[in-house]
Amino acid sequence: MSKKETIERNQVLLKTLVECYIKDGQPVGSKTLAEASSLSLSSATIRNIMSDLENRGYITSPHTSAGRVPTQSGFRLFVDSLAVFERPRLSDVAVIQQRLNQEQSADELIAVASSLLSETTQMAGLVMLPQQNQLKLRQVEFLGLSEQRVLVVLVINEKEVQNRIIHTEREYSEEELRQAANYINQTFAGFDLNEIKKQLLCTIEDDKVALGELMQTAMDVAEKTFQTESSLNSDFVLSGESHLLDMAETSQDVGKLRELFDVFNQKRDVLHLLDRCINAEGSRIFIGAESGCSAFVDCSVVAAPYEVGGEVLGVLAVVGPTRMNYQAVVPSVDLTAKILGLALNQVT
Repeated sequence: MSKKETIERNQVLLKTLVECYIKDGQPVGSKTLAEASSLSLSSATIRNIMSDLENRGYITSPHTSAGRVPTQSGFRLFVDSLAVFERPRLSDVAVIQQRLNQEQSADELIAVASSLLSETTQMAGLVMLPQQNQLKLRQVEFLGLSEQRVLVVLVINEKEVQNRIIHTEREYSEEELRQAANYINQTFAGFDLNEIKKQLLCTIEDDKVALGELMQTAMDVAEKTFQTESSLNSDFVLSGESHLLDMAETSQDVGKLRELFDVFNQKRDVLHLLDRCINAEGSRIFIGAESGCSAFVDCSVVAAPYEVGGEVLGVLAVVGPTRMNYQAVVPSVDLTAKILGLALNQVT
């Protein structure tokens, strides 16, 4: 058997294992894999393949169980390369179009979209309210404080002045902060704060290693400055939190859910996560720790932006267990985002 054939065979087994685990929620053994996969392999061969997948970090054996469950890396490989996403049925499209009709107000459409996401996925559905009030940067100044803190003075639009304190990774000199402010003012004066943050995120994610020292300082301080700006006037509508109670099987699970609900109530971390999807083309999937929020460590988030007139106004998402049916959830989120945008276009 060639190396390519071996890789394909192993991927088929991993795909089958993930699908079995999503369906049943139980560790998957070699016998189950033999029956569920399309491969004619002995149990011994399957066990060897599972051992290899475990060594590569894609699956793990919980407790003393003979079966395996996918790890975060296993789920990531599955959604990126192995999953076959379902095409929305015409009947599903018709239902969403009927529920999101142009006779409703924008607020009503947002609320209905949140409920639809929850109903169709049996998980929590949330929709960020449209962002239509532009906040344009006129000027920014930085003043170094003690204990790796920096006072940020923002002049927004024409006259509005906002002061805030950010916590940085290290101490910055007065000259570094002055140069950082000069760079930001020269580069971004007149830009909407949402647009500034988009460009900063793109620069940081794409080429941070190659940035010069000055640019690195400017980016580090600017990222802290603008990471909350697009959330200042933001909010979201949440539906179906009760579905997440199905995730709780032990007192430890209940504690994690309590932390998750606290995050929903405080909203800040959720809005930051949604903000990361503003520039996405189609859906983005955050599995476990990928969200950057400890409360989501046992959850996955599937999010997609919605737009009106070619402009992204917000993001909608589904929050559920990592054991969610990605092959059905992702198309549902994408479809709802598109139809919500079309409906809002009729009322805005």
